[in-house]
Parts: sequence; structure tokens; C-alpha cells
Amino acid sequence: MDNKFKFRKHITYATEKCTKLIYSLSKSAKITWGLRHEVLKTIYKGAILPLLLYGAPVWIDALKYTCDRRKYIIGQRMINLRIAKAFCTTSNEALCIVADTTPILLKIEEAVRIYNLKKGRENQTHAVEKEVEIKYW
Repeated sequence: MDNKFKFRKHITYATEKCTKLIYSLSKSAKITWGLRHEVLKTIYKGAILPLLLYGAPVWIDALKYTCDRRKYIIGQRMINLRIAKAFCTTSNEALCIVADTTPILLKIEEAVRIYNLKKGRENQTHAVEKEVEIKYW
């Protein structure tokens, strides 16, 4: 944590750690061969997303800075390119749709809202949407 409580060091550390993980996955997830998108999506949800969301209720205010938001968007874009098996010229919004992932900024806000609801810090009249498996519909 830096002396001005901007959480830049934490954001840089988290995104660099995820970037290293994504680059190591890139060796086995090429466009025409390698790991399937289901496997990559599971790795994203189980390993990368928790790294990016760690401590989000504390540093959520740091996302008011464009450079911090951009780091998270670039990190998600890298894994979305592998999940969607798309070329690097594809837009970030299209990648989120094709890879069937929620944009990272919305995911961070959702995690903070769920945390605040669990801790009783937010009005519980707002519904929070969560992914529900088909068997529980």
C-alpha cells in the first residue's frame, strides 16, 4: 500500500501476477489448438478472478483513476482473448460477449455490493443478481 492510500501498488501487483499466469497459460492456449474455452473459463473464474477481486471493498475507490481501471481491463482482455480464441484486434466489449464474461469493472462493483450486503452496510432492498446454475432454476 502506498503512503497516499491510492492502492496503486496493490493494483499493479495483482495485475502483474495475473499477467504472468495468463502468459504461462498462453503457451498451451493458441487460437487453433490447445486448451478449450471451457477449461480457460474455469481457470479464469477459479484463479484469475479471485486474484483481481481480492480486497475489492477496501480499494474500490482507487478505480476512480483511469490508469488503475485500464490495468484491470487489460488483464481481463488478455484472458478473454484466450477464452474466445480471437485475434488481438477484437474490441474489449466484443471479447466480453464472445467469451461470456462480465466486464471486470462490473464484477468488482458486484463483489463490493455483495460484501456490503453481507456485512449489513448497505440497504438490502436492492436485489443482487448472482449466477445460478441451470439445475437450481
